[in-house]
This record gives sequence, C-alpha cells and structure tokens, in this order.
Amino acid sequence: MKESSSSVSISILEPYLSQNATIYLDRDHLPACKIPSLTPSMEANSYFFGHPIWGKEYFETSHRHDIFRERWLAATGSWDGKVVVDLGCGPGNLYATIGGSPKVLIGVDISPGALKMAQQVGYTPLFADAQHLPLADACADLVVANATIHHCDDMAQVLAEAARLVKPGGLLVTDKDAQSTALNLSGLGLFLREIRFFFYWLLRSKYYLSVEYRDARQATETHNQKPGDGITPTVYYQTLEPLGFEVKIFPHNHDLGVEVLEGKIGRMSWKRRLAQRLSGINPDTPAAAQSIMCIAKRTM
Repeated sequence: MKESSSSVSISILEPYLSQNATIYLDRDHLPACKIPSLTPSMEANSYFFGHPIWGKEYFETSHRHDIFRERWLAATGSWDGKVVVDLGCGPGNLYATIGGSPKVLIGVDISPGALKMAQQVGYTPLFADAQHLPLADACADLVVANATIHHCDDMAQVLAEAARLVKPGGLLVTDKDAQSTALNLSGLGLFLREIRFFFYWLLRSKYYLSVEYRDARQATETHNQKPGDGITPTVYYQTLEPLGFEVKIFPHNHDLGVEVLEGKIGRMSWKRRLAQRLSGINPDTPAAAQSIMCIAKRTM
C-alpha cells in the first residue's frame, strides 16, 4: 500500500517538477529532493512539527478557527480547480481549515513526520528545502506560505523561490510571519517577556509550557527569538516587485478575519501591549502589529 500511494504521489508531482529535478522515495516512502545538509533551523523544525504528539497538537489547535479561514479565503479565493503549492505545510493545518477541491495540492516541508500527517489531510507530499525547490517555473495558480517564512534561514530566498512558481495572473499569499518592528522590545518590556513563563509556572497558568516543549518550539523560530528579529514590509517589496508582482501588505494582530484586508490591525493581548508600551512602542500602530499578511499578484 505504501509503495502504491508513493508511486501515485510521484506521478502527480511529475508534471510540476523542474527539468533537472531528481526525486526519490525516502525511508518514509515520501517523494523527496535531496538536501545537501540540514541546518540547525531545519532540524529543529523537522523535529518539532513532525513530533507525534506536538505535531498532532499543533495541527488540531493552530490556524483552525473561523476568522482565520475567513481571512484566508478573502485573500486567496476558492482553491477549487487550482494548482496549489503550500510551502512549509507542516501537518496540513492550512488546507484542513480552508478546504475545497484543488486540481493539485502539493505540500512542501522538511519534516517527514509532518508530511505524513499532511498526506492524510489530502496533500501530495514533497520533502524539499523551500529555499531550493525542485518545482518548475510558473507551475502553480496559487502559492501559499502560512507561518513559514520566519522559520526559514533565508527569508528573501524563500519568497523568491515561491514567486518563481506562480503563473502570470496567479497569487502568492503569506501570513503569520512575525513583524520585526513589533518584536523590538527593550528594557522592562523585554524583561517581562523573558520571565513570563516563570509567572505562568508560579500561577499554574494554562499558558505554562514544559521546558522541553518550549525549548523545542523556540528552536524552530529562526527569525523570532530576539529583539529586531522578524520580517519587514521592505523585504516583500524589494523581493517581489522586481519579479513582476503587485504587492499588498497587511500588518495585523491575530484576532481579525476579513477586516485585515480592509486595513484594520486588531488588538493584541494586554500582556503584549504592556511589553510594547514599556519598550516605547505604540501598540495601536501598524508597525506594532504581530504579523504581516502579503498578497502578491503576478502581473500578466
């Protein structure tokens, strides 16, 4: 059964592979493209999101609510009949939430464990580095990357590779990547953020996470670990506009749906607002919003 499903996955992928791509079946019977060396960031992401307990928990609890679905459908439109490539698909949260009937749904990730879960959701899995994709130019109607780019070593390179896959008239949509200016905490604001888990433990709060889990998850946050980390609107504009994209940027907090596309940023938790206030950041400005959604259309 594994051999049969693996062969089907490779046959689905073949029309969308670049001419020089070499695909093989890995030990998990997943279509794979050789990665010369896994960086510490890749290894951390592979471990956490493919973990049999943590990966399943992430799938069930993250990016699975109605306002998230509303925001994404407003950005991408229906996925029905489209060739969709999901970069950093993880265990399959995005499609599990959005649904639809894509013509082809390719999920790219560097975690075999996560890809096996995504395959059960309906993805055609591909083990590959998002910074060096084995997929052909202009092969997809829609390329998506949700909470992915800041986990990668080279954010601009991932954006450029994602852009390369988009057909003329197609869309590249990204979301839930930490915004640099929102994370630039300092002084007392930074101190409060750093010791928050101590208070969660002290109060036996539901927000307390085990040290093992917290360390493993934090290791995945390649560009979300210290003040100044994160992505900026400039990275999107400078990377995508020269490649022929019309770029629209929507900074936002995590509590809004379609209103994000109307320019609203929402309101973050009081703890984050306090940390920003104590760091000299006005939490009611776009630059203070936690995430950036990017909708980029490749012009004809």
